[in-house]
Amino acid sequence: MNHNVMERLHALLTELSLVQADALLEGALERAAKEEPAYPDFLLELLSMEKEFRTSRILQTRTRMANLPYLKTLAQFDFSFQPSVDERQVRDLQTLRFVSDYGNVILLGPPGVGKTHLAVGLAIEAMRGGFGAYFATANDLINDLGKAAREGRLEHRMRLYTRPKVLVIDEVGYLPLDPVGATVFFQLVSARYERGSIILTSNKSYTDWGTVFGDQTIAAAILDRLLHHATTVNIRGESYRLKDRKKAGLFSTAPPAQAEDALKRNVTFESPGKEAAHAARA
Repeated sequence: MNHNVMERLHALLTELSLVQADALLEGALERAAKEEPAYPDFLLELLSMEKEFRTSRILQTRTRMANLPYLKTLAQFDFSFQPSVDERQVRDLQTLRFVSDYGNVILLGPPGVGKTHLAVGLAIEAMRGGFGAYFATANDLINDLGKAAREGRLEHRMRLYTRPKVLVIDEVGYLPLDPVGATVFFQLVSARYERGSIILTSNKSYTDWGTVFGDQTIAAAILDRLLHHATTVNIRGESYRLKDRKKAGLFSTAPPAQAEDALKRNVTFESPGKEAAHAARA
């Protein structure tokens, strides 16, 4: 091909910000010279590669900004180990209809049964589907918004948690909330009500939320908004961490109650800022 034409092609692709198409142009032209595809097929291949590149780059950016504690997909979840989890229910959530409908997902169960894994997996699916997502532990979120409230900048700080289409709030109920914490949590749930989805994990049943929030009335108001458009996933089963310890030979039989209680307190740190929560819990 004429050298001047190639220069003009590269210049045009650069001007149009078709970065991947520009990088792959010459290789694509070499293949086309051998395979002689129709012009529309050649153009379709080149633009498809550009689209895949852009989609991948956007997903990487969203994932980096989502503050996820780790990257675990729904495909990596071991449904055979947790038979109480309805796989069909999770697959239905994977369609992301709940995000389009501004619905919520509440994952309830004891420590270590995979609640956070499912929450992260759904957040990743949401980002793959073109939605923004953000992850925070309940403790980090409450501390952040409580501080902002005391400093008179709550409205500004609240935007971090209201802007994403999907907000994951992990570990609700591990620590009781003071009145300020309960109030800002209620304000956040109200601000997102029918405007964005919340994926929430908790080790407490709904009947215990009055104790968690220190006030039955505010707990009822929070639940009223959360559950209006919500799917509840109840998980009853053995801890994944306990399973790994058994495999390592640390337990030959089921551990006594004292060891199990100690295990529940020894939750693995999964995101920045959890150290303070776990220290307070100890």
